[in-house]
Amino acid sequence: MEVKFQHSGLKRKLVLDDEDDDSNKVYRFKVLLPNGTSVGLTLKEKEPEISFQGFIGLIRDEYDVVRRQSESVKRKRMINWKSESLYLEDAHDRKTKSRINLRHFHPHKCHILQLHDGSGEIAKTFENMWDLTPDTDLLMELPEEYTFETALADLIDNSLQAVWLNGENDRRLISVNVLENRISIFDTGPGMDNSDENSIVKWGKMGASLNRLSKVQAIGCRPPYLVPFFGMFGYGGPIASMHLGSCAIVSSKTKESKKVYMLRLAREALLSNSGAECTWRTSGGIRDPSDDEIEKSPHGSFTKVEILKPKVKNLDIYKLQCKLKAYTFHIFRWHDNVERWMCDELSKFGRTITPVEFQVNGVDLTEIEGGEAAVTNLLSCNGPEFTILLHFSLKEEKLATNGPGSKASQKANARIKCIYFPIRQGKENIERILERLDAEGCGVRENFENFSRVSVRRLGRQLPDARWALLPFMDLRQRKGDKSHLLKRCCLRVKCFVETDAGFNPMPSKTDLALHSPFSIALKNLGNCPRDKEKDVDVEIYRAGKKLTFLRLEKEYQDWLLQMHDSYDEEIESGEDQPVLVVSPLNKKALGISSDVIRVHQILKRNGVLWKSGQRIKVLKGACAGCHKNNVYATIEYFLIEGFQGDSGGEARIISRPLGLENGCILNVKDENASLDIHNSLTLPISVIDSRKCVAINDTDWLRQLEKQSRKTPSTIDLLNAKQCQELEVDGALPTDVTIHAGQVPPMEIVAVLRPSSFSFSDASNGLDQKDMVKINLEMSMEVKFSKTKKRQDVTHIFSLHIAPSSCKGFHGLYKFPVGCKYPHLFQEAGVYTFSFSINHSGCQNYKRTILVVPSHKIGKWQLLSDEKVPAYNVRVGSCFPLFSIACHDIYDNPIPFTSIPNIKIKLIMNEDLLVGVAKMKPSLSPDNLVLNIEDVMIESNGLDSIRPHYEATLMIYLQDESVSISVKCQVTPGALYRIKACSQLPGNQLLPGFVIEQFVLEMYDAYGNHVAEGLEVQFQLDGFSIPGQIGSKYKVDDHGCIDLGGLLKVTAGYGKPVSLSVLHDGEVTFNQAFQTENRELRISSRVNEHCVAGSTLENLGFEVVDSNGAVDKTFHDDEMCGQFHTLVLKSESFKTDDSVRYAFRHGCCNITSFPLPQIEGPLCFKAFHSRYTELYCDVKISLVHAPKVESNEIEPCSDGKVFFLRNSPSVKNDNVGSLLPLVKYEKELENEVCKYGERVGRWENFLKILDCRKTGIERYMSGLQASLEPNLMNNLDCLSTKEEMMKTIERRGHSAAAILCSLPQGPGMHVTEDVVGVVGLLGTVSTIKLSRLFLPHFYGLYETKRNIAKSFCYFNSFWISLLQDFS
Repeated sequence: MEVKFQHSGLKRKLVLDDEDDDSNKVYRFKVLLPNGTSVGLTLKEKEPEISFQGFIGLIRDEYDVVRRQSESVKRKRMINWKSESLYLEDAHDRKTKSRINLRHFHPHKCHILQLHDGSGEIAKTFENMWDLTPDTDLLMELPEEYTFETALADLIDNSLQAVWLNGENDRRLISVNVLENRISIFDTGPGMDNSDENSIVKWGKMGASLNRLSKVQAIGCRPPYLVPFFGMFGYGGPIASMHLGSCAIVSSKTKESKKVYMLRLAREALLSNSGAECTWRTSGGIRDPSDDEIEKSPHGSFTKVEILKPKVKNLDIYKLQCKLKAYTFHIFRWHDNVERWMCDELSKFGRTITPVEFQVNGVDLTEIEGGEAAVTNLLSCNGPEFTILLHFSLKEEKLATNGPGSKASQKANARIKCIYFPIRQGKENIERILERLDAEGCGVRENFENFSRVSVRRLGRQLPDARWALLPFMDLRQRKGDKSHLLKRCCLRVKCFVETDAGFNPMPSKTDLALHSPFSIALKNLGNCPRDKEKDVDVEIYRAGKKLTFLRLEKEYQDWLLQMHDSYDEEIESGEDQPVLVVSPLNKKALGISSDVIRVHQILKRNGVLWKSGQRIKVLKGACAGCHKNNVYATIEYFLIEGFQGDSGGEARIISRPLGLENGCILNVKDENASLDIHNSLTLPISVIDSRKCVAINDTDWLRQLEKQSRKTPSTIDLLNAKQCQELEVDGALPTDVTIHAGQVPPMEIVAVLRPSSFSFSDASNGLDQKDMVKINLEMSMEVKFSKTKKRQDVTHIFSLHIAPSSCKGFHGLYKFPVGCKYPHLFQEAGVYTFSFSINHSGCQNYKRTILVVPSHKIGKWQLLSDEKVPAYNVRVGSCFPLFSIACHDIYDNPIPFTSIPNIKIKLIMNEDLLVGVAKMKPSLSPDNLVLNIEDVMIESNGLDSIRPHYEATLMIYLQDESVSISVKCQVTPGALYRIKACSQLPGNQLLPGFVIEQFVLEMYDAYGNHVAEGLEVQFQLDGFSIPGQIGSKYKVDDHGCIDLGGLLKVTAGYGKPVSLSVLHDGEVTFNQAFQTENRELRISSRVNEHCVAGSTLENLGFEVVDSNGAVDKTFHDDEMCGQFHTLVLKSESFKTDDSVRYAFRHGCCNITSFPLPQIEGPLCFKAFHSRYTELYCDVKISLVHAPKVESNEIEPCSDGKVFFLRNSPSVKNDNVGSLLPLVKYEKELENEVCKYGERVGRWENFLKILDCRKTGIERYMSGLQASLEPNLMNNLDCLSTKEEMMKTIERRGHSAAAILCSLPQGPGMHVTEDVVGVVGLLGTVSTIKLSRLFLPHFYGLYETKRNIAKSFCYFNSFWISLLQDFS
């Protein structure tokens, strides 16, 4: 913001903000006015000079603005702006009334000028001279708790950090004076002035100090980290001074300045100036240094903070001196280390330093011998310290989450130094420290047990509130095992000093380390398993330059403890009598010792007092372990001292028998070997005498305690009744009835008490009285047992509880056992419940209460009693189930007896739609009426097909009113085979030989109409039928209860034959059905002469097959293509015929064109029959006669050479011409037949040529395949078998089909193996399965492949032979 003013004809720019321009210089001034106010000017001026009046005008304009805004300025006196005595004076006492030369002032720096108006009144302080407005975020970090000492220590930290910066030969003094009305802190540091880099404003403005930015220099330095970079938050000065008093004056001077600059802080003024703009402006001033200040700081620089009107009154200066020494003791004790470190740092610049003087009210703190730090250091032992170095660092993933701009430290270092405070002459040195501090008036509210054994220092400065308990690796109080008792005592004699560098952040009040810092958490839990926050921190442990693990750290620390104990502890030297040595006692833990040798005394002198065995003592409450809650009255038995006489480190114990115990400690000495058995006696440390918590008592007090003990001694255990529990508002009474029903709700709590011996049950009232209840610190046990029978032979443990006594409604000694809340179903099982109560006290009788729980009257369910001997409930229909044994249970599953045989019903549930009632059964009860037995339950049903194939069902047994039922999973299977039904009849008009019945199913039923079960075996007897592929005669029923013969049953009987089908089961015929095949007849259809010429030929001999109606059966048709082979064979016993010649049937007829007759005269009979169905035959009978003799010259050929004429033949007479005419006619017919056969031969020759061409193509194709398979054949030489080798291989395969085929006799027309092996067998040996599988179908076609496999080429050769014979 720029504001323009016009004054005295000059136009000037007054810049009210801190804007800067690279082309212009900026000059800043703070003008102190004569009436005690101040204004600030910022000039942005190109001209080097400005007139005096113009400058005064700018000051006046700014003053008018301030005066209008401030009420306090309005109350100030008026300034004589027109005075001729006006002049300006700078910090160097230079005065000016002429032009202002800006070149005499440094730009970008604030210059203080004081205006004088000639009035002679000069103010000492000036309002709003300094602007102390802090950063907003710092106001959120102000410390909540501040004590007088910590606030004063904060100011001392500033002084210490200041004097550390002094040059060589400069005095380094810190002087603190605490008076009733004033507190001053004076240091001889470099001081402050009005310059920007060293402005006194930075002391009073929170966050402006640069000291806190030096923190990084104090991370990673050498232990004990004595580097005075205490600045952490930047608000220690103003906050601490305002905490000490209501007003503070800061006076400071540098070597370069002649004046002392003052800053005045007043709480009320700061609060009144903090308006909506959040500005804190305070007054200040300039003065000359005093003589005292010059004397204390001969080098000319200092800072003095004066606190006016301090809040603390009547302060003990000595205590303050002790506390301040404790805060800074570590620094000044090792100031040589400080000097050495500082010399190392400053030697680079050739500088030297002088020691720091620290005075409080004129007394040097080095001369103060009191205080916790000094006393602690004085009473520590001279033995070696246990020192470890710790290095903490954030893990990489944590650094990534913090971000590069995070203010948190990424590394930190600490040194832990453990110092041992031994016990001397029977007294702990820590107790001596506490006593001495208390005597000096510096006592702390601690004792030996809760003494703070960890102190924390940061950069050498003690944090007063960091009084921690033992670090986890130091705390051995819960340790178990060898020497555990010794380690438990020794670990309490250690004080740990933790020294940290600046990597650890303190609390804002600097009284403790920051609680939520990951480094602080990791330090506090050193030795424990890392928690979530500690997992982000890596901890490295070093001791004597060697890196340690946590386990190794614990081991070395424990070894150091035992070493210090053996070397420096002095428990006690000896007793007053001759001791008894006990070597290697067996019960060290019970005795509270760790040594292998103990001396047993009966007289001991301690602190001038003689203690003897048998003496009665009182151990006060809290004296030691075992005496926490009450005073203990006991009798001294022995004194134990560890080790031999003269050994150091031996501890002493007192063995005493508490009042009321009879079994005490026993010392046995036999053959110079002594043993000590403590039994129930109590072992006490000898320190109870030193602490005066063990006192001797007289006989009167002892008898009084005996009387009290007898009144408090429990005699018996009793349970409170319902009325007494109601008085306590507790539901806690067991049932008074001996017998209860199952399901009764148990009491929520059972309250038991201990009755004294004076208690009488007869005189006792129903109300509660404390005198009837013993209050004793003993646990009571309750055990609940259960037995199902009254004889209690099967007792089982239910639960047990151990309860300590408690109080309720003002009554003590109540043992409240939670029962109903933990075991709400306790009384639901019927049986005997026994409640046993006991305590570990010999004089108290135990208590028992027995409760009998009987079953409830409410019926809950029936339960089937399973018997391992009885198989699963799987029965056949029509048979009886095994015995059903059913028990009745109440609603809590307890068995209850049946009052009578119930009216029950049974039904079988097979599916949702099918229910079968069961009427046949026989119920009965067992002798004790606990079991209902149901026998002879029979299932009769024809609906089992609905639950095939598993036959699973549910048998439900229920009362007639269906209030109670039981379901039994069962399996009901069909009965035995009773009848068989053929669901489809055989077609009577189609029973022909070779006919396959397509539909024929036999349904198998039991006696109730259910299909029989799957897998039932039956035997078939077939007459005239066969089932191809079936081995044996046994068949199994399928999953539908049927045997399906459709497509399997084939007629094998001939024509006109009876056939039958029978089914047998268990040797009996269950089913039989008979049939008869169709009748067929073979007859001759042509006319045959009764007389034929011997040696002639029968021509056109015809046969036909006719049915019973005489019609020709045209199905008799030879068709090799369709696999129908119908041929006719002629056979005669009179002459030799070739029965291999077959004559084909064509549409039921067979025509034999020529059949040669023998040359023998006489009757001739031959049979014509079907080649497959031999029952179809007919006999042909003829008579053969001599043929007439004809001379050769009698035969003249005709002109065409085809017809012969008989000439001059004596046999050819005119009367024989008629007989020769048929011969001529026959010759002509024969000639016609020969022509026809010639034509057929021509057609077959053409067909053979086509086949030969195809064969040539196949051979070429095979050659190509062979060429392509040569590489594979070379790798598969086993497949290059010859035909003979292949046949032998097939024959060796036993009963395979191929072996049987090869073993058949190879007669004429049966050279099957020649072609089968040649075409199929050898092709099966090719190198790839694909070729063997695809070659024939691909090459010949599917039909030709089947034909070649089924037929042999020999068959075709026979056919051509027979055909040629016909031609002849």
